[in-house]
Amino acid sequence: MQKTVANVSKALVGVTNDMTLMLGGFGLCGIPENAIAELVRLNIKNLTCISNNAGVDDFGLGLLLQKKQIKKMISSYVGENEEFERQMLSKELDVELIPQGTLAERCRAAQGGFPAFFTPAGYGTEVALGKETREFNGKMYILEEAFKADFAFVKAWKGDEAGNLIFKGTARNFNPCMCGAAKITVAEVEELVPAGTLDPNSIHIPGIFVQRIFQGEHYEKRIEQRTVRQK
Repeated sequence: MQKTVANVSKALVGVTNDMTLMLGGFGLCGIPENAIAELVRLNIKNLTCISNNAGVDDFGLGLLLQKKQIKKMISSYVGENEEFERQMLSKELDVELIPQGTLAERCRAAQGGFPAFFTPAGYGTEVALGKETREFNGKMYILEEAFKADFAFVKAWKGDEAGNLIFKGTARNFNPCMCGAAKITVAEVEELVPAGTLDPNSIHIPGIFVQRIFQGEHYEKRIEQRTVRQK
């Protein structure tokens, strides 16, 4: 099945104000740079963004925050973004912080078609407020619901025209579990090849989880925290 679109503009057709979006990546590693840049260009507003983090002030989702395009962030770690902190403390931005494992499992539950699951993470804390709890084998768990998103934007190293994806190194983070977890999954790849080219044993995500795929351009691939040692 041909899922290739010509460019990022075609890939984002149908994205409108007030939608809920998933965005892959961990820190600045494996983020869908082209999709984020196009969201900035389109100036789409009132977005709810599900992402492990919110980028930094001048890169990643930080670009959307600068233009006040995000109304709510659902994240796990947001400590590298001063603008995020300012908007959260001034109540300009609605924020839901959840345990990182729970974030991953809420994506995976949506991907697998499960409406909810029980987890011990967060029991006895503010995370559990207002949620159903249940005891299993003497241990308490809280009920977490699967995410409901309109679009998922993921970044892969290589993909084919059928939507099969291969991730490289640590860019294989939240990207795989967000594939198929929204109504429409858009994958941007560094290299797009004809269907049948990829070794089936190397494919991380089969094309059934992807609706649109395009070859991205001009990846900056910033390093969030560079640490070096003296020689």
